[in-house]
Amino acid sequence: MSGWSTPGDIRKRVRREWDTGRILAAMLGGEPVFPLRIPLKKPTPQALSEHFELARRWIAGLVAVSRDETGAGYQLEWREFNHRQLGRNRIPVAAVLECERDGLALIGKQRDAAMFRALAATITGGFPALSPWLKKYPLTVLDNSGNWPALLAVLNWVVGHPRSGVYLRQIDAPGVDTKFIERHRGLLGELLDIVLPPESINTQYTGAGGFEMRYGFKPKSSQIRFRILDPKFFIQGMSDLTVACGEFAQLILPVRRVFITENEINFLAFPRVPDSLVLFGSGYGFDTLAQADWLRHKEIIYWGDIDSHGFAILDQLRSYFPAARSLLMDRETLLEHRAFWGGEDSPANRELNRLQPEESALYDDLRCNSIAPSLRLEQERIGFAWVEAALVRAGFR
Repeated sequence: MSGWSTPGDIRKRVRREWDTGRILAAMLGGEPVFPLRIPLKKPTPQALSEHFELARRWIAGLVAVSRDETGAGYQLEWREFNHRQLGRNRIPVAAVLECERDGLALIGKQRDAAMFRALAATITGGFPALSPWLKKYPLTVLDNSGNWPALLAVLNWVVGHPRSGVYLRQIDAPGVDTKFIERHRGLLGELLDIVLPPESINTQYTGAGGFEMRYGFKPKSSQIRFRILDPKFFIQGMSDLTVACGEFAQLILPVRRVFITENEINFLAFPRVPDSLVLFGSGYGFDTLAQADWLRHKEIIYWGDIDSHGFAILDQLRSYFPAARSLLMDRETLLEHRAFWGGEDSPANRELNRLQPEESALYDDLRCNSIAPSLRLEQERIGFAWVEAALVRAGFR
């Protein structure tokens, strides 16, 4: 009958213990899972009377998969009862798995468990400090079963070369290349935080982006791309250049103003403007530009999307360059391009204290959905003629 426990239900219950990692953790001294008693949903006395033959088949189905029949798996716990019509009988009330071997056999995880034991022995043999981590994340250990030789090779190399100051590409460990490290930065970071001494970890840096600096590797140079908008400042005839951040900081171009735009097409199509250049922006990443002190003496003009994040980026830019102005991020531009409105997936909603009054009013309307829900006008949707006219009105051309 519907609702009576089946062998499949018993397997699901044991599989739940596996999926939480508790069975594997218990192998390393975690909280024991076995013996595990699983109460059964069973027929009521009335159901036994009305569906005796069905109940008999239900019992036979449970018995057929039990340890008494298969040699492994659950044992049935029985309870005797007297029924006024059926007389003295017994019915299974629980499935009991006495040990880990029975549980693994029932869900077919013997091979995975054996692999975990072998991996745990290898990992803790080299790094005993990882034992608590293995107990906490046993399924992660299994999910990376094929990666452990390379992961351990990286750990051994870094422990032997703390704060080496080399590029990741220069790690000379068997089975390890730069792509492997980049794909597994998150996991390697967890492990390195455990096996390295505190003095070898720069806790200022976190996440995948801070991996190199956190563990003492040489980071890849940040790149800045810019176009010179005035031919008289072209560098040996070149106008579109990409240079390392440090080189850009030393460049000191003799322009008066610097435009920043977040869209590559807008960057490439930006009109010629006297005494100016345009930078291809990087969202919320203006710390690299802040290293170029010569920019602080230039007029900075930011052109971003008209949406909550566009104004949040503008607000952040002003934390580095307080006098920065906005371009084409006004109410008139927004309303003129109604046909091109779109929506933001996850609008920002925090207070922005560096916006000008007109910008702040429009930002409030956007985040409060006063004009349209999650409204967004992407900068590349703005007509080119409108862009050129805005540059003239602002006195740039």
